[in-house]
Amino acid sequence: MLDIRLIRENTDLVRAALSRRGVTDVPLDEIIKLDEKNREIITEVEALRSERNTISKEIGQLARVIKTAETKEKKHAEHRRTDLVARSSFVGEKVESLDADLKDVEGKLRDHLLNIPNIPHEDSPDGHDESGNVTIRQSSEPPTLDFEPKPHWEIGEALGIIDFERGSKLAGSRFYVLRDAGSHLQRALISWMVDFHTSRGYSEVYPPAMIKEENLWAGGWLPKFGENMYHDAEEDFWWIPTAEVALTNMHRDEIIDFDSLPINYVAYTPCFRREKMSAGRDVRGIKRGHQFDKVELYHFVEPDKSDETLDRLVEGATAIAEALEITYRLVELCTGDLGFNSARSFDIELWAPGSDEWLEVATCSNCTDFQARRANIRFRREKGARPEYPHTLNGSGLALPRTLAAIIENYQQADGSVVIPEVVRPYMNGLERIKAP
Repeated sequence: MLDIRLIRENTDLVRAALSRRGVTDVPLDEIIKLDEKNREIITEVEALRSERNTISKEIGQLARVIKTAETKEKKHAEHRRTDLVARSSFVGEKVESLDADLKDVEGKLRDHLLNIPNIPHEDSPDGHDESGNVTIRQSSEPPTLDFEPKPHWEIGEALGIIDFERGSKLAGSRFYVLRDAGSHLQRALISWMVDFHTSRGYSEVYPPAMIKEENLWAGGWLPKFGENMYHDAEEDFWWIPTAEVALTNMHRDEIIDFDSLPINYVAYTPCFRREKMSAGRDVRGIKRGHQFDKVELYHFVEPDKSDETLDRLVEGATAIAEALEITYRLVELCTGDLGFNSARSFDIELWAPGSDEWLEVATCSNCTDFQARRANIRFRREKGARPEYPHTLNGSGLALPRTLAAIIENYQQADGSVVIPEVVRPYMNGLERIKAP
């Protein structure tokens, strides 16, 4: 959520920043009017409450006068008390009416603010859509295989490690079953990735896969992505689309101890998405499923540390690709392709020779104070200091289905087998190669 003071004091700046994202329909003028009305009502309510407190004190004093005063003074005090009681009743009714108006105005204002995306970082490249994304670097040229490479869905079925038919039988399209060495390799990758990141200072978390609705509002996933998530209406649980939502809300409505910053979390979770937004894309194989596993990295940091933390986040994600010895490229997202919460983002993409495409396996984002403001997460630099909003950052380290697909395609052999990446072998009980049964 954007700071209302930023909108109030720098309206043109906010308008220009949102325009960089291609967002031009935000009713900033209406938001300004609602903000003014909101502050006017608050000022009037505070004045009336102050008056009512003053009246209450005077009524108390008059009560003592009435008990002890002479007849004339007593009569005057009684008249005065009658007038004050009437005024107090009027003020109370007025405050009650204004409180209702305030609730209405605050609700409308909050609804508008919840629908405004984060403003882009000044260094994010301008662009209308993903065609405007900028390749920052590529680790190497994709290796040339001395045979015709196959896509992972053909290799996986031939090796008996990916079962699309039974996945569809169990749950429908875009589901699959990993079997034997396939499921073992995915489990090994998860364990290796989590161990890799914890060895670099991350604290491991295993959050619930179902959460309450307020977490999604606080994390910035509602209202924009409501149609892309699974919801149990009877119990009012939502299946997490990413561990990012749960990790954001770990400290919702808290004031974090300054000495605990930075907080660095790593979490493995299953994730669930309807994937309505992938219409028109190539969805063959395990690239775009409704359920997938992901290792997520998350940071709470001081505001002036978020840029350098984004560098660390990107370095950690690319280190996984480097350890797997798979050609990758780092792509900075342009303003028109940024996620709703993000001010600046980088994608890590692995080359898949069988699919003949780059597979996105991570997006690393600096969300500045946008999520912390929505979730009311703050910190104090010292006792008695004014609370501040930390910056939050998140990124995959990595997403499993596409990483698994890239491994299968890059490590395929001419005889149809798949070699296990050396870095993962300690987690594979000695298995070095997956062969056809």
